[in-house]
Amino acid sequence: MFFDELQLNDNILDALDAMNFSECTPIQELAIPPLLEGRDLVGIAQTGTGKTAAYLLPILNKLSEGGYPQDAVNCVIMSPTRELAQQIDQAMEGFSYFVPVSSVAVYGGNDGIHYAQECRGFELGADVVIATPGRLLSHIAVGNVDLSKVSFFVLDEADRMLSMGFIDDIMQIVAQLPKQRQTMLFSATMPQEIQQLANTILHNPVEVKVAVSKPADNIAQFAYVCHETQKIGLLQHLFAGGLEGRLWSRVVVFGGKKQRVKDIVRTLRRTLSALPDVPSSSNALNAADAPLSAEGEGASQARKARALRIGEIHSDLSQPERDAVMRDFRNGHVNILVATDIVSRGIDVDDIELVVNFDVPRDCEDYVHRIGRTARAGAAGTAVTLVNTDDQRSFARIESFIGHSVEKLPVPEALGEAPAYEPKTKSSSSHRRRGGRDGARKGRRRGSHEGVSSQKHAASSKEHAASSQKHAATSEGKLHKPAAEAPTQASGTSAQASGAKKRRRRGRKHGGA
Repeated sequence: MFFDELQLNDNILDALDAMNFSECTPIQELAIPPLLEGRDLVGIAQTGTGKTAAYLLPILNKLSEGGYPQDAVNCVIMSPTRELAQQIDQAMEGFSYFVPVSSVAVYGGNDGIHYAQECRGFELGADVVIATPGRLLSHIAVGNVDLSKVSFFVLDEADRMLSMGFIDDIMQIVAQLPKQRQTMLFSATMPQEIQQLANTILHNPVEVKVAVSKPADNIAQFAYVCHETQKIGLLQHLFAGGLEGRLWSRVVVFGGKKQRVKDIVRTLRRTLSALPDVPSSSNALNAADAPLSAEGEGASQARKARALRIGEIHSDLSQPERDAVMRDFRNGHVNILVATDIVSRGIDVDDIELVVNFDVPRDCEDYVHRIGRTARAGAAGTAVTLVNTDDQRSFARIESFIGHSVEKLPVPEALGEAPAYEPKTKSSSSHRRRGGRDGARKGRRRGSHEGVSSQKHAASSKEHAASSQKHAATSEGKLHKPAAEAPTQASGTSAQASGAKKRRRRGRKHGGA
């Protein structure tokens, strides 16, 4: 379906035409008509399918038709992260270019100047507020914003909000909204908690589901089964054209934690700085594509590596620093972005060619969101995951989740021998090893207990033997007393007899009296 087949006004269609958007994605085709009718909606679709336009276009269409309060907030869009809030704000600027609708993005991590701009936007009566939960609650607490006239309420990436613990914040914000409103909930997944939330804040919603939690078909997925120590070498192999000879102009590398991201960036930069200086043209990427000359293959690899410009994003960076890195990434000043999952749903760059999972994500959903950074807007993309021996079972769960196995590429011989991909065997052998260790520990403990018991038993036996010997010695002493001790025994007996005679005489004397 084409956008001009929908009931959108000419100003919206002009903006879409200026942005070279003509055909709807499946989620847009299914969601926009009921939203134009004023229905509440639950939209479930994978990342990169156009969910943002699916709710922004009907909202802008309605606001442009008038009939809503002036100088008041008419729409609130909630985002779990500041990066996603920025992305929505940028889309808002494009779609509303020919529409008299104002908006303000509200998120934390900024300086006082940006906070003052947010307050100014509220004072001027921004029609649309795009906000993260915590920042919006802080404005509500000090009375900067009034949500009593909101007509549209959107929860974007609701499952991510749930996982980040924002559910209570969302309910506090919902309590500030009028009962009569149109509510939209968009999510990549639909766990039970999201269903309960939808039942609480939506009224008789339309449910739209498109390709729930599955990677886009135009993403070529590969994996290297490797040792942990081989991962950096595999990154360098990929960047030097090791995968089908391709050289990537824009890459995202995902690390599991911020310290991991820092380590990857530090190692890559150290490796690049150690490369020899070689002649190259002003355009590094073009120089990398040049045919080999007399300088040899090593110099060619150095040229290719020199073309790599690395940036990083993680929670230790301030918002201005993150913005600067993202700006450089979009402008091409940085062509490799190493990041945590903080950007797995928070960036919208259409021409990312390669996504590398340096660490296997523990959550299957995170895998889908990570590789969904590539192959956006109908383009093709590539995703490569580095799977060490400890992560084989986790990756097998991901393969089961997405419904097919991922092609395993051979590790280059120069990096050494790689482990086999045997997640079940690894699991069972690990269990056997763990069982063996546990059994050994139990055996040692049991042996230890038995040893202590034996020692106690032996000690008791020794005591018993000693007692028996003592008893025997005592008995033997009574039966075989030396002759020298006999008078003592006799004199004792005579004294007893003499005492008895005296008692009898006293008894006869008292009886006579």
